Amino acid sequence: MDLADLVDPGRCAVVTMELERGVVGDLATLPALRDAAAARGTLQACGRLVTGARSAGVPVVHAIAEWTADRAGTPMNTPLVRALAANPGQILAGTGAVELVPELGDCRLDLRSVRRGGLTPFTGTDLQEQLTALGTTTVVACGVSLNVGVLGLCLGAADLGHEVVLPTDAVVGVPEDYGDEVVRHTLAAVATRCTVEDLLSYWGDR
Repeated sequence: MDLADLVDPGRCAVVTMELERGVVGDLATLPALRDAAAARGTLQACGRLVTGARSAGVPVVHAIAEWTADRAGTPMNTPLVRALAANPGQILAGTGAVELVPELGDCRLDLRSVRRGGLTPFTGTDLQEQLTALGTTTVVACGVSLNVGVLGLCLGAADLGHEVVLPTDAVVGVPEDYGDEVVRHTLAAVATRCTVEDLLSYWGDR
């Protein structure tokens, strides 16, 4: 199936991964990831992507991670989560840290899927339920990071039977060259790769 068919507005949805102020924005606690996103222009690319999606009638769903102050419902079962949890303000529910970054524009009509545990957006959330209700068969994945979150998003979507499209300029990992290798050697086997401009050209022609 070619890209034009995969991203037909009637069958696809854009899913953003953890594009929160406390992850890659002004309140980020992982400077290396924030800086990589800034160097690559990842947030601006994601902003162009979701703006174009909205204009074409493509649903946008934001996969958001948030924790409570007492960490209830958040298993401390990985080195990453344990390290992040040492910061009492880390992606704390109800704070600016869990707000979407401003580069995404007006998100008021977008959908959200929130998780409090785990590392990937489908486990223990309503994301698949929302995509099913939308009639989605293709997931367009963007956000952070290629190390864990975006990788899990793409693998999870494929496991659930979705086609996956990956605009490679709208994702990033750390180090940046490692993220490029994840795309080249792992996600190329899972997702159809393209650019944001490729998608905007298809959606703009409809």
